[in-house]
Amino acid sequence: MAISLNSSTVIQPFGDLIFIKMVVPKDKTDNGIFLPASVQEKPQVGEITAIGPGKFRKNGSRQQADVKVGDKVLYSMYGGTEIHLGNEDYILIAEKDVLAIVG
Repeated sequence: MAISLNSSTVIQPFGDLIFIKMVVPKDKTDNGIFLPASVQEKPQVGEITAIGPGKFRKNGSRQQADVKVGDKVLYSMYGGTEIHLGNEDYILIAEKDVLAIVG
C-alpha cells in the first residue's frame, strides 16, 4: 500500500534509507495495446533524490552510501515503502535493496 503525501512535503531519509523517484511502467505495448494496472510490471528502476546519512558502524562512525543523489538505480522488486508525492511515485528503501547503478 502506498502512502500519499502533499506535494510540498520534504522527505529526508534516516540511516541507510534511500528515497527514489520511480520510473513509470509502460501502460501500453509497443503495438499500442493498453495494459490494465493489474498486468503492468512493478517498477524496479528509479533516480535517487535523497539519501540518509548512513548506518552506524560498530565504532560509532557512519558508513556512507555507495550511491549518490542523481544515480539511476535498479532496486529490489518487493523492498521498501511506496510513497505518492504530488503527481509522482517514489519508494523509500534500504541501501541493501539497491541492486545496481544503471548506466
